[in-house]
Amino acid sequence: MSTNDKHRLTLFLHPGLIKHARAQAIVEDLSLTKLVELALVKYLPKETIIKQTEILLNREPTDLD
Repeated sequence: MSTNDKHRLTLFLHPGLIKHARAQAIVEDLSLTKLVELALVKYLPKETIIKQTEILLNREPTDLD
């Protein structure tokens, strides 16, 4: 995959976490981008299903209200 196939992303992370991730990337001879990609692939489920929920607005009052 080339950099043309990727999207730029801005994240705000704790400085200590960034320092730790950069050090680990160096130890593993990876770019920081690759380290984060591998971590996300490991963390995320293979599939995410988002269900649509119907929200009723302006409903009539019922005996339960």
